[in-house]
Amino acid sequence: MTLTDLRSAAAVPTTAWLRPGLALAALGWGANQFAPLIVLYQQRFGLSQAVVNAIFGLYALGLIPALLIGGRVSDRIGRRPVVLAALGLSALATVLLMIGSIETVWLAPGRTLSGVASGLAFGTGAAWLKELSAESGGASAGPRRATVTMTIGFGAGPLVAGVCAQWLPNPAVTAYVPHLFLLCVATVALLRAPDPARVATGPLDRADQDTAVLGQHLRTVLLPFAPWVFGTAALALAYLPALVARTHAEYGVLFGAVATALTALTGVLAQPLAQRINRPGRTRPLTVAMLPVLSGIACAAWAAVAATPLLVLLACALLGVAYGVTQFTGLVEVQRVAPAHRLGTATAAYQVLSYLGFALPYLLSLAQTQLHATPTTLLLAVLGLAAALTAWLTLTYRRAAATAARNARNADPRRPSLAPEDDSGAVCTS
Repeated sequence: MTLTDLRSAAAVPTTAWLRPGLALAALGWGANQFAPLIVLYQQRFGLSQAVVNAIFGLYALGLIPALLIGGRVSDRIGRRPVVLAALGLSALATVLLMIGSIETVWLAPGRTLSGVASGLAFGTGAAWLKELSAESGGASAGPRRATVTMTIGFGAGPLVAGVCAQWLPNPAVTAYVPHLFLLCVATVALLRAPDPARVATGPLDRADQDTAVLGQHLRTVLLPFAPWVFGTAALALAYLPALVARTHAEYGVLFGAVATALTALTGVLAQPLAQRINRPGRTRPLTVAMLPVLSGIACAAWAAVAATPLLVLLACALLGVAYGVTQFTGLVEVQRVAPAHRLGTATAAYQVLSYLGFALPYLLSLAQTQLHATPTTLLLAVLGLAAALTAWLTLTYRRAAATAARNARNADPRRPSLAPEDDSGAVCTS
């Protein structure tokens, strides 16, 4: 370790990551607080399942372009200004959702703006936590901290919103109030967070070799993998609870909140497993990370047949494990192959791919309506697709990961070797 490294580590407290981590949790809260209210909007406002799933999916419409913008801009001006802007937009989105209790047309822009806020922050925040962790001497903790903080928000938001909606008056308004309070706390905390981001040099649209190789890795390896991160989560949040809501209407909102919180809880508890999958010596972490995905979808298909609350909760728990493992593994992978000056952009690009999975509940609802297929049949089709892509990852991962890691190492010679290793510890180059 050089003298510069020692000074850098001393300048950043080991707890510095908690401030942006709180912001990520607050934004994760805002991203998912809508989920348990889907049943409420169906029962009290007369919205169809296809409509509420479409509104749920509008989140991704706002998120995807914002991810690309946020990551690239934060590489230039730093992480803090981008995340602060995201917190402000998240507050505005929550206010619009509250107005949606008067006029449901406001739910769509509120949900879209919530996606914009998350898009600005999630890729930027994950890169920020990685940098703060590295600066304070814990570089390997970055992906785990990003996954845990976002997942806590993803779980706590819908749980609190669902409890408020179940027992407090005017549920379509009071369910959103706690989020506004949390945003205020997170904003104050973020103002004092250190921001050690490396500012990218050169024009934003510079085309260089490392960017080209990174792009190829995103297309061939991470594109087949990343959508399952939030595809599994979205099944547990928006699709499975609706299968039992008709027969348990009096507790439909609360059941949705519990299912969402359970998904997030198991995602957090799965982090030791995710770390084990990604420890040095593992040659195909993405392939292994897909095994919980296959198990979760298979259990979801079983739960769709029985349509009982217990089996739905079991499926949500397994899908939560799948979410936690794939989220961690994907972040490790993209941070392994991304050069330092492209970290924010690369993380944001990966998040774009992962959030494509949020469209899965809407696509299943649409297919159910148009094709008159049963939920079980559709989930088995999804399982077959996941199995096929797992096979693809098995065939393509090692060569693509070695090429991308070698390129990132050439772009920054101080980086350690990050190519996959075989079980003997030798670096794989083919």
